[in-house]
Amino acid sequence: MPQKDDMNTLSQIMNKLTVKGYDNEFRWTENGFCAKDHCYQPEDLTIVKTYRFEGVSDPSDMSILYLIKANDGFIGYSLDAYGVYSNHDDEEGYDNFIRKIPVKDNEEQLTFEL
Repeated sequence: MPQKDDMNTLSQIMNKLTVKGYDNEFRWTENGFCAKDHCYQPEDLTIVKTYRFEGVSDPSDMSILYLIKANDGFIGYSLDAYGVYSNHDDEEGYDNFIRKIPVKDNEEQLTFEL
């Protein structure tokens, strides 16, 4: 019997995000993470859940999805591929920015269900 956390593909998670209204993408710019005509700095954001995906036979399938909540209540996501497959124009800037965003501890992540 499937468990409620048995979502293991990126498309399944993205579909859940859409159903919950969390399908807002935070895009990396030199002004920070921007979504819906607003840009946020790391101190304005919290990573509330992370999902890692690993391709069975293709290393380019490896990605991570960050579910992020802003201090104004806005919820969205940022999607990144691992390592050399990353698709950000300024990868160093993205990596440095995402590292500065506080992460809720694992217990709190478990309570934030899709």
